[in-house]
Amino acid sequence: MKLSTFFLNTLKEEPRDAEVISHKLMLRAGMIKKLASGIYSYLPYGLLALRRVETIIREEMNAAGAQELLLPAVQPAEIWKESGRWAVYGKELLRFFDRKGAEFAIGPTHEEVITDIVRDHVHSYKDMPLNLYQIQTKFRDEIRPRFGIMRAREFIMKDAYSFDADDESAEKSYKAMFSAYERIFSRCGLRFKAVEADSGPIGGSFSHEFMVLAETGEDSILSCSRCTYAANQEKAEVAKPDVYSWEDALDGSPREVHTPHIRTVQEVCEFLDIQPQNLIKTLVYTTEKGPVAVLVRGDHDVNETKLCRVLGCENLELADEVFIQEHTGAPRGFAGPLGLKMPMVADTALLKNGPFVAGANREDYHITDVWLTRDARIQSVEDIRAAIEGDSCPRCPTGKLQVIRGIEVGHVFKLGTKYSSSMNALFLGEDGSLNPIIMGCYGIGVGRTVAAAIEQYHDEHGIIFPPAVAPFQVLVLPISLGDTKVMETAGALYDAFKDRGIDPLMDDRDVRPGVKFKDADLIGVPIRITVGAKDLAGGYVEIKNRGQGTIEKVAPDRAVEYCIEQLQHKGMMFDRTD
Repeated sequence: MKLSTFFLNTLKEEPRDAEVISHKLMLRAGMIKKLASGIYSYLPYGLLALRRVETIIREEMNAAGAQELLLPAVQPAEIWKESGRWAVYGKELLRFFDRKGAEFAIGPTHEEVITDIVRDHVHSYKDMPLNLYQIQTKFRDEIRPRFGIMRAREFIMKDAYSFDADDESAEKSYKAMFSAYERIFSRCGLRFKAVEADSGPIGGSFSHEFMVLAETGEDSILSCSRCTYAANQEKAEVAKPDVYSWEDALDGSPREVHTPHIRTVQEVCEFLDIQPQNLIKTLVYTTEKGPVAVLVRGDHDVNETKLCRVLGCENLELADEVFIQEHTGAPRGFAGPLGLKMPMVADTALLKNGPFVAGANREDYHITDVWLTRDARIQSVEDIRAAIEGDSCPRCPTGKLQVIRGIEVGHVFKLGTKYSSSMNALFLGEDGSLNPIIMGCYGIGVGRTVAAAIEQYHDEHGIIFPPAVAPFQVLVLPISLGDTKVMETAGALYDAFKDRGIDPLMDDRDVRPGVKFKDADLIGVPIRITVGAKDLAGGYVEIKNRGQGTIEKVAPDRAVEYCIEQLQHKGMMFDRTD
């Protein structure tokens, strides 16, 4: 492609409304253009990068035995009501009526649609295993779209769905997709980590997120310093204490202390001269199953995803002031577990030691010398807090959890029979019994993968594309357009790359060399060949490796082979010396 005719408009200035580096650089490099909040157009340069990722995905999905199809973006409400998600999915589901008054939604995902297809065509265990996938536009009406295409409302996603007759086969399908994802992200040149994750509104019993590691990532990952355990913030487990203090404490008894207008953790700790870990926070929540009091240490926070899972509820909200006053007898900040007449769930950390300070369920009073095992009636003790850096690993005896940042680019789910049972997708087993199909779901954010690559690989000058994702792998940059030898050499290199199956870009614009060099670094083409009259007179062209930041002088007749060697070198992105 010749840059003089290619639709590429770069920006010198940093966009004001861009929050993260990928958003800034994709706008500046002419990859995307904002149409509305969370809705972007992919311009030719951005679309080429997208297609590179799609090609890798298709090759690996096909190699894993999946078959591609294409499903409608518009979905009727009926199938969502069948699955039970119409009433619970939330406002992210964009709903509308057609001219006949029928209710529809723009698909944020396609579990219902694919289940509707399979229940009509798969009737026997002999028809499985089966894996179907698509690459298609989704829409989720995010309350606060941000970070460009990383958290957009409209986005391009690869979603696959597996169908199996038994758990053993379903496990093989899950592992096959897990391995395919490892190959996909490795081929994209990304540093990533697979972490245990909560299944969220998709549902299912087990899932992993694939996280591209980047300091600018919006997701926190808790990773063990010794073993392979890793999980996202919502899922990360906490190791159980070695010894629970089930026996009654021998010393002290609960004692009320006047704490006028003292209600926050910091205020209580300063007033009573204690540490936050010696305080019980009592938080009152409302759920569709009724109110519940949740107890955690003062230095810990409730993990509401874990709490929902423990309670088996779908709706969870902190109670308001009126509700707290009515059910505890005191304003917010003075609730405590002693004498509280509602179900109580305590975090495991509260049973490791004591005594504690807690609210007295009486305005301006707290209670000291509290032992939960002796003084309160706790309905259950569960891991309900947010894991933090330094916590013990839940999988190995000596590891500690470390916090790293990541960007979610893929998610694999074990769905089980959540959708097949509710939508009556049944099959005839080998023994003649009728059973629900066991399903799995596997998604990749295609645009997010491109953005994550930019978040991971960039510098102060612009993008550093991994070769496999780069829209063009080689940029031929002639310095003097009026010099016949320069243009002949540049044209010969350009044609030679095309003959070798490599997509080159030639900057044949009649602009100053400095403009060309700045744009070359901005758009992140992996290899740049500069062809100048002075260099040719010396018998060479200059070849810059964008990933390493190195410049080599190479004879023109060796340049193509040299560049191919560079592009095939796996470490070309990771051994920068500048």
